[in-house]
Amino acid sequence: MKKITLKGIAFLATVFIMTTIGTQSCNNSTSWTSDEEALINDAPDTKMRLWTIDNAEDSIFLRQPSQPLTQADIQQPIFELLKERMLLTVTDPENEGVGIAAPQVGIGRQVVAVQRFDKPGQPFEFYVNPRLTYLSDEKQKGWEGCLSVPNQRGEVLRSKQVVVTFNHPTTFELQCDTVEGFTAIIFQHETDHLSGTLYIDKAETLK
Repeated sequence: MKKITLKGIAFLATVFIMTTIGTQSCNNSTSWTSDEEALINDAPDTKMRLWTIDNAEDSIFLRQPSQPLTQADIQQPIFELLKERMLLTVTDPENEGVGIAAPQVGIGRQVVAVQRFDKPGQPFEFYVNPRLTYLSDEKQKGWEGCLSVPNQRGEVLRSKQVVVTFNHPTTFELQCDTVEGFTAIIFQHETDHLSGTLYIDKAETLK
């Protein structure tokens, strides 16, 4: 069998995602619900409430798979407001994080913010409909925490390198990026949220 390269894997994954997600860009209707809009529009200049496993209803919601966004969805002002408020939430000095997924603020959509420690200035960047299309066999253990899992930390085995494919948050153009190190860990942690998985489900040690 011919060996499949990392680049080949990313290409095949891109074709698959174009089939399953890319067709949504032709849809001119938005899929934001009235409940989502009400939650995002509530106190628009402030951080959002974090949904945590300490709350029974929150915990059930955090276990649900998130829905993809369409091109029409990201063209709505409500999407820009969601990004602004997610950023305020994850950078809150009283409870800072290095990444956040929309379900953590009660929005069941496939969008995450990741702090890019591998880029100058370590900026937060948003990713729409992210998919990890490659995870390296080489792994490492590391301690993780989560804004939605208060007062706990766990040791999780993660791949050292990933390829993430996503729709650009302003153009909806399909893109992919190869990420290594700590930033790759963040991508794995945040994209898990979109499938209803928490790091505690994978942790080998909790404390």
